[in-house]
Amino acid sequence: MAATTPARRVAIVGTGHRAQTFTEAFSRRPHLHVAALCDTNPVRIAHHNDLLAAAGRPKATAYAAEDFERLLRTEAIDEVLVTTVDALHDHYIVPALEHGARVVTEKPMTVDAERCARILETVRRTGNSLSVAFNYRFNPVHERVRRLLAEGAVGEVLSVHFEWLLDVRHGADYFRRWHRDKANSGGLMVHKSSHHFDLVNWWLGARPEQVFGYGRLAFYGREAGERTGYRRDYERAHGARAAADDPFAVHLEDNEALRSLYLRAEAEDGYLRDRNVFGDGITIEDDMALLVRYSTGATMTYHLTAYSPWEGYRVMFNGTRGRLELQVEESLWQPPRSRVSSAKGAVHGDTALANAGGHRVTVHPLWQPPHEVPVTGFDHAGHGGGDARMLDALYGPADPDTPADTGDAAGLRANEIDGALALAAGLAANRSFATGRPVDIADVVRV
Repeated sequence: MAATTPARRVAIVGTGHRAQTFTEAFSRRPHLHVAALCDTNPVRIAHHNDLLAAAGRPKATAYAAEDFERLLRTEAIDEVLVTTVDALHDHYIVPALEHGARVVTEKPMTVDAERCARILETVRRTGNSLSVAFNYRFNPVHERVRRLLAEGAVGEVLSVHFEWLLDVRHGADYFRRWHRDKANSGGLMVHKSSHHFDLVNWWLGARPEQVFGYGRLAFYGREAGERTGYRRDYERAHGARAAADDPFAVHLEDNEALRSLYLRAEAEDGYLRDRNVFGDGITIEDDMALLVRYSTGATMTYHLTAYSPWEGYRVMFNGTRGRLELQVEESLWQPPRSRVSSAKGAVHGDTALANAGGHRVTVHPLWQPPHEVPVTGFDHAGHGGGDARMLDALYGPADPDTPADTGDAAGLRANEIDGALALAAGLAANRSFATGRPVDIADVVRV
């Protein structure tokens, strides 16, 4: 009788809503055992233990955040997943790598140059593995675009125009929660746009070299809310009469997961998940425009809008043999008041958004009529189908007898260098916003 390989012991640090995707995925993989959960808040840890119990898996041992290094030693951890507040990623990545664990971190890898340098140095010194969970690479539409460009569908790419629109439900959510403080998240140029900067680096097979941009808080915040008339007078939505019919508010009591993860957990740490998006203390931008030059000589114009009536993105590649256009409509419009229906309590990414539209990849060759390129496997839920494919590529399929659709897994997985280069563009953008000058990537992050 063949010996059974012991399950790899996993620790999850940071047990907010995004971590639920991983907790549930690990519970479906018998070769993985969630041995420990680590967070500042025991109520959120209990929520994740309930997820494990519901899947028929044993509950994990709970650890406070300050006990993470003891967790690594005591639990003989093989794998660490980091899904904490972005500014704290390095606090856990570095000791986990030094312990010898394989580490996967949610994007962005971190939020500033000093933390990035510390992570890169630790990877070099230990020789251990760090992956960044850039799930957008695993979206079948994005993988198809990469193959088309690599095959020369439009020749040498000379310029890119990239417009990303966050609608007034999803976009507003960054201004309700911890992301509203740039010290925690690096702003949307780091937290959200790292996805997009990584995609362009990956699509072009290039590194960013210089960034110039403008960014401002134009729509959210007290001043803008008073100017437009959107502001209601409350600090947080729960229990506030003024928020009852505010289309910009999220109501935690409407969803069991949001109640469990946040409303019931407030007494432990005072964290409010439902702040007024037109309130005080917001230090991130909601409207950002960039010009980026790459190592191949290509340039990109990029715009992120966090207050759009519809959600989605357009990317156009201009090349020596034609033009490739990608358009994805994740939501054509949002109703003013709707309950969050996701079982995970997520506002975006788990389930398809209301009024989802289509997706289209079109190639316009020189001297020939345009043609659409069919793409199979796209799903508006799970970040375009990328979550499931990424989990299979990083952790293996739930059923080892069923081949997983992970595409070119080796070419899709992102390492610490990819994480640093995606971060670098966002950090350079933030510096350019502050100085009004172009910023060289080499002056921000050295890779």
